Amino acid sequence: MRHSASEARTAAGAPPKKSLGQHFLTDPNILRKIVDAARLSPADTVIEIGPGRGDLTRHLGRAAGCVFAVEFDRRLIPSLQSDLRDLGNVHLVRGDALTFPLHRLPFGSAAVANLPYNVATAILMRLVEERTRFSRLVLMFQKEVADRITASPGTKDYGSLTLAVRYVMDAEILFKIPPGAFSPPPKVDSAVVRLVPLPAPRVKVRDERFLFSVIRAAFGQRRKTLRNALRSIADAEALSAAGKDADIDLARRGETLSLDEFARLADFLFERTGRKG
Repeated sequence: MRHSASEARTAAGAPPKKSLGQHFLTDPNILRKIVDAARLSPADTVIEIGPGRGDLTRHLGRAAGCVFAVEFDRRLIPSLQSDLRDLGNVHLVRGDALTFPLHRLPFGSAAVANLPYNVATAILMRLVEERTRFSRLVLMFQKEVADRITASPGTKDYGSLTLAVRYVMDAEILFKIPPGAFSPPPKVDSAVVRLVPLPAPRVKVRDERFLFSVIRAAFGQRRKTLRNALRSIADAEALSAAGKDADIDLARRGETLSLDEFARLADFLFERTGRKG
């Protein structure tokens, strides 16, 4: 379906910005499904990143006790303030989600958002870093990003992002969303992912920074074997010894290792090298 320029304009009176990855969700049934998935109550505080035209914000305001809606695009603020003025529990913030003081949110908060495509992964990693503030996150991504977040070892989508999330969270794709549910419609499918922070990291390691240095190196050149990909981490002798101690064949590629295997290999490499990432 083609949309005219006037149809693509938002309720805030400004056209969506492609440079900001703006695709505003308009389907009321999907908006309700997202809020239902977050299982909100009047006792909950929610942060919404990128309220856009405010469609999801209004649903969140009716379901939760307190909503912080953080909008980067200053063009949208005046009309959002007008459109949301009847919801006294919604606090509109003109700011950047990558610098918003998440540590000021109460423990047990929820994050619910249709994330801007161009910064979705960066925002996710910020939320992962600040995970102790949250009880759950219900976030929308491009389907290919959602697939990377929830991928299994040995698949093409499995990589550093998968492991960074899996280390501290449970993640599942709840449902897909077709392009026609948005204005303007994107060229790709989207998906809603629910993430639940774990009480402690999924695996215990000697040095967390070193673990992720090993993971990044292993996926830096996916076609290389571990023996070659990890040369930036340790010399051949240390690698061979660590592989033997960890019972991991260094002829394998990083995409075949589980988080547990990466943790075991990283610990033995750390012992051999003493490096801290």
